[in-house]
This record gives sequence, structure tokens and C-alpha cells, in this order.
Amino acid sequence: MAPPKPQPTLRGAANVPRHFNGALTYAVVLIAVSQINFGLDQGIFSNTQAMPHFYRQFGAPDPKTGKYALDPVFLSLLNSLPFICFFLGLVQGSYISNKWGRRTSMHVMCVWALISAAVCVSARGRVQVVAGRMINYLYIGMELAVVPIIQSEMVPAPVRGFIVGTYQLGLGLGHILASLICRATSDIDSNNSWIIPYGCMFLIPSIILCMLWHMPESPRWLLLQGRDDAALASLRRLRVGRFTEEQIRDELASFRSTINVAADKGTWKEVFQGSNRKRTLIVCGVNVFFQLTGHNFVSKYGTIFLRSLNTFNAFSMSLINSCINTLVIIFTMFLSDMVGRVPLLITGASIQTAALLTMGGLGTAGGERAPLPIREGITSMVTLFGVGFNLGWAPLSHVVAAEIPTLRLRDKIYGLGSAINIIIQFLVAFIVPYLMDDAYAGLGPRVGFIFGTVAFVAVVFSWFCVPECSGRTLEEIDRLFLEGVPIRSFKTHVLADQEEDKGLQRNSESWPHKREDAKGAGWVDARAV
Repeated sequence: MAPPKPQPTLRGAANVPRHFNGALTYAVVLIAVSQINFGLDQGIFSNTQAMPHFYRQFGAPDPKTGKYALDPVFLSLLNSLPFICFFLGLVQGSYISNKWGRRTSMHVMCVWALISAAVCVSARGRVQVVAGRMINYLYIGMELAVVPIIQSEMVPAPVRGFIVGTYQLGLGLGHILASLICRATSDIDSNNSWIIPYGCMFLIPSIILCMLWHMPESPRWLLLQGRDDAALASLRRLRVGRFTEEQIRDELASFRSTINVAADKGTWKEVFQGSNRKRTLIVCGVNVFFQLTGHNFVSKYGTIFLRSLNTFNAFSMSLINSCINTLVIIFTMFLSDMVGRVPLLITGASIQTAALLTMGGLGTAGGERAPLPIREGITSMVTLFGVGFNLGWAPLSHVVAAEIPTLRLRDKIYGLGSAINIIIQFLVAFIVPYLMDDAYAGLGPRVGFIFGTVAFVAVVFSWFCVPECSGRTLEEIDRLFLEGVPIRSFKTHVLADQEEDKGLQRNSESWPHKREDAKGAGWVDARAV
């Protein structure tokens, strides 16, 4: 008999009250607050590097205009070197998460966040501000390594897409907070304009560090350590009041069964063998297109780019874009388990393609020297790009990357995809200033042609290479890959025990006495919860 699971017809946000008790709500909210800090830090770094007094402190006068500016070399290093620590944080996070638990990994990353804030607040030279940002990326790398994993391991399948989608929602809310703070301080006529935002990076890690002690550990991780009793206790804390004891034990048995099937799949060699090779390529591909479709250009250099266009106040525009993006993320969270991952990925990438190619076309009219209506059009394309990105790839790439790998190899495959993500981020962050600056390539808005072309390829990749896993348990996804089900058939394929369950359900509906027998066994009630 298949492990009981909720009705697939009620999905997304509508399922949350039916599956969330106090402990699970506490864990998910705490993890979401951690993601807000991730977005806050990113937004602060992006916005402060466009502030006049940041230019004065870390830049140099332009020989032609006499105005202070950040030269492309420093800007490139400030935004690319931290990815070295991002990679180290990813490795550290995966190792600690594997050996000592998901919760311990979150403790360590909060400590790195606090150290980073201290270094940045006291920075008065280029080397120190770069060092502070590099330390911050140790924290961000660990965040990427553990947060989507622990979310996907804690929450029930019908709400997994909705909850893992909060990863990007947290980033969006953090960006809004950062934009609000930086908009408020940008008019301060001193170094406090950028020091105050850096000081705000102390707050959230301090709160999380204190509250993590009350969050349950991942039951799947506890099973991997052979701690069956602790795993049952953890799962019971996360399910009690919403699931029966029998359902909880059946779910744990399902976890254990999957671990036993994958018990010999724990080496790096196995990552590239059998059905795992396909999973690895999907996860790596998702991470490639997540970064190469323009996200890094907008997130790292968006405020500077808007400032160079001289249309609207760059900090106000950054705030507006952050608010719009967050609303789109919320909309996507409601849709991801109802519509599915693939349609949203395709739609989002299509909007990105249109926005970026239009930006590139408008950029041929002169970029920052173009007439005002052209520059306003380019500014609006940045906003439209954000809508497309946050409709699809921003929240759902994390969902897909977390749910595709088999449990035994999840840390390795997810970590490999994240490492590729980091390498591409490093390359894009390093190259973009040289592509944009007039002293080098001088492309300006015409970089949209480059990223827009890749976004179109992402549309094709989404259709042919990404399986539709909405509503599936992680154990069912494992079986679909092990049985060699074609990618395009994941949504409609019926597993053998599901076909048996459907037959039993039809019989129980036709013969009342059999329905009573099924109820007595706890099967029908489990399906109806």
C-alpha cells in the first residue's frame, strides 16, 4: 500500500492550514526570516555602491568630469571576489549540514553574518569593504546549501512548492527592506548614508541565532544518521494535530524505504551514473539558466545602471522594482503547486527574453545619451525583466533543484548545481562592469542582447528537460526516475501502487461495506486529511 498523502486537488496555499501545526509553522517562518536577511544583505550591497558618499570613500575623481566614480576594476572585484567565499560557504554548509545537521549549519552561518556586518561597518578602505563582503558571502553560500534542502525535507508534498518558493519571497522582502533603508539614508550628507545600512545587517542574524534552538531537526537527516527514534519524534512534532499517528509512521516508513533503496548511492561517482546523471544535468542546467538570463546583471548592478540612465531617482526606482518583484513572487507561490513548475518557468523566461531583447534594441539609440523617452523605456524593461524572472526562475529554480535529487545524493547534487551557479555568478559579476563601461566594451543597455538570447534558450530547456513534479512526494519523484519515465510524462504517469489505490477507492465508493473496511484500516481517512 502506498504511503498516505493528501488529496492532490487541493494545492498550494489552500493546503497550508490543513498541513501546518505550530512547530512546522515556527520552523518555516524562522527559515523565511533567515532568507529575508539574505535579501537584505544583497540589497544593501547593491544600493550602497550607488551612493555619492560611497563613491567618495572608495572611488576616485573622474579626470574628465571631476566627479567621484568607482572604477570598473574595483567594482568588478567588489562584486565578483565574494563568490570565492560563496563557494567556500557552500562547501562548508553542505559538510556541516551532512555531518552535524541542518540546524547546526544555520547556527554557523548566522555567526558569519554577524562578523561580516562588523567588518563592513568599520570599513574605510577598499580592501576592508571587499573583505567584509567576502565574509558575508560565506554566510550566503551556507544559506544556499541548507535552506531549500531543509524546507523540502520538512514540509508535506502538496505544499512543498509553495513553501520552498518562500526562499525567493524572503529575498524579495529583504530587498524591499534594503531599498527602504537605503532610500531613507541616501540623502544623508556623510558616510552615515552607507554605514547605517551596513549596521542594519546585525539585527536579523542575532534574532535567528537565539531562536534556532527551538526548531526541530530534519527527520530525513536524522534517519540518515540512523537515529530512528529521534526522527520519529521530530516528524511527530512537525505533523501532530494535522496527521494521525498512523499517517506519521507511514510517512517515516516511506522516508526509510527511500533511504534503503538509495543506500548504495552515496558517492560522487554515483552522481553521474544511471538515473542520477539525468537528475544532475537537470539541476545543473537549472542553475546555469538561473544566472545567465540577466539576474546577476540586475541584482548586482541594477541601481548603478538606473543611476547612469538619469531618468528617475535610482533608489526610488529600486524600491519600486523590489515591491513589484515581491508581489509577483507571492503570486507565483500560489500558482506553483496548482499550475505546475514548467508552465511558470516557460512563461517567466519568455517575458525575460522579450524585456532583455527590447532593452538591447532601445540601447542601440545611444543608451545613457539617448533621448529621455528611450531611457525611460530602458528603465521600464528592467522592471518588466523583474516580473518575468520572479514569475518563474527566481522562486522555482530552488524548488526544482531541491526536489529533483535522490535523498541519499541530495546534498551532493544540489551542492554541485549550486557550485556551478556560483561560478557563473562570479564570471558574470566580473565581466559586466567591463561590458558596460565606455572605456572598455561600452555596451550599456545592449547587454540585453546577450542575456536575452540565453533567456530564449531557457524557454526551450524548460519545455524539454524539466520534469513536472508538482504534487509529487520526494519518494514518488525517486521512483519516476528509477523507473525511467520520460521527462514529459512525469505529470501524468501513474505509479503501480497508485493504480492499485485508485482501484480500491473506486471499489470503496461502489460498495459501502468495503468503504467501512477501508475506513477501519485508516486508509480512506488518510486520503481525506
